[in-house]
Amino acid sequence: MKVLVVGTGAREHAIADALKDDVELYCYMSKINPGMSKIAEFKQGDEGEVEKVAEYAVENDIDIAFIGPEAPLGKGIVDELQKNGIKCVGPTQSAARIETDKSFMRKLFEDYEIEGSLVYKVFDNSEDVSAFLDEFDRDVVVKPVGLTGGKGVKIVGDHLKDNEEAKEYSCEVIDNVMGGFAQVIIEERLIGEEFTIQAFCDGEHLAPMPAAQDHPHAFEGDVGAITGGMGSYSDVGGLLPFLSQEDYDAAVEIMQATLKAIAEEAEPYKGILYGQFMLTADGPKLIEYNARFGDPEAMNVLPLLKTPLADVCQAIVDGTLDKVEFEDKASVCKYIVPDGYPETEYAGELIEVDEEAIEEMGAKVFYAAVSQEDDGIHLSGSRALGIVASGESIEEAEKIAEKACEFVKGNVYHRSDVGTTELVNKRVEHMKEILK
Repeated sequence: MKVLVVGTGAREHAIADALKDDVELYCYMSKINPGMSKIAEFKQGDEGEVEKVAEYAVENDIDIAFIGPEAPLGKGIVDELQKNGIKCVGPTQSAARIETDKSFMRKLFEDYEIEGSLVYKVFDNSEDVSAFLDEFDRDVVVKPVGLTGGKGVKIVGDHLKDNEEAKEYSCEVIDNVMGGFAQVIIEERLIGEEFTIQAFCDGEHLAPMPAAQDHPHAFEGDVGAITGGMGSYSDVGGLLPFLSQEDYDAAVEIMQATLKAIAEEAEPYKGILYGQFMLTADGPKLIEYNARFGDPEAMNVLPLLKTPLADVCQAIVDGTLDKVEFEDKASVCKYIVPDGYPETEYAGELIEVDEEAIEEMGAKVFYAAVSQEDDGIHLSGSRALGIVASGESIEEAEKIAEKACEFVKGNVYHRSDVGTTELVNKRVEHMKEILK
């Protein structure tokens, strides 16, 4: 079977790595990923030029295309590939609105009475924003309606001082047509612990993966700018230290109801559905969906996959998805980024990565926003690579991952607290306080 992975980052590297032993692997990527280029035939090109991707797939007799990033999904890459006879792991443009149009997602919850929603409003002018926030007596979260690469969300009490600053930022989102929509979503700020459940979907059936928790703040201690994610962990049993089986199951039920609603409102959803939840005193609430694997959370679950990913892909496109099995282990991912990230002066610099030493420790390297040049691997201004380790506990996996980070040399930084017992216990205690 010939499989094409579309995308160039660590998420796509993890997908390719999970496929490489069972398929004839091809990749289409905007930059030459140092890891993917070693294990696949590849073409360098803009993933958003969907017709060119489809041409490449047809030329190489691709059986299944696995779409990694969200931007091509929003441009209808699956529709174009399917038009050319290529089956896809990834939703059509219409179904991908679950991520690309947040107002569509929230309305879906309303219209189909799906559990786990929250108070929200969509606005297209500053007057209505001001009137709403003058009356609303709780902190809010401000979100562009469209895609902003995970960096458009601002939270009162975190990035914004108060609801007056929320008004200013809302106007900025609308005036600048941020994310491609002259609209903004204002939601109530939920109090609790965030967690992620990702699921394989074949349009009707859903196979959930182990839960994971991301660390979006740039610096240790959960401070600094919200980024694409600085690292994540998963635990033995597929749960998290603060997440019960009951709460996990409730979140999966929300995702199953969403899958059914998308099929009725748009088209059957085939691919990866990523649910970002907040565990609150009232149970899990849906913060947002992504129409693809998370980055870094893909790196937590894919190395633990026992069912061959090639078989899962075939089941997704055939509509025969059943239970998918994972190793019963914990995992920790730590992202290596340029010093000063997200504002860095080191873009373009060379780094040294001792892959052999990292692998000897039992860890894995997944390359993200770096470029492979003749003289070596160069940083960009974004996240460079993920170091991932698994173990019989989060503590064991964290120690391996942290030690492995020492084998990346250059002007780089990582959050050494991701997955540590101290930080995990902080999450557990926080949830206990909320549930009192």
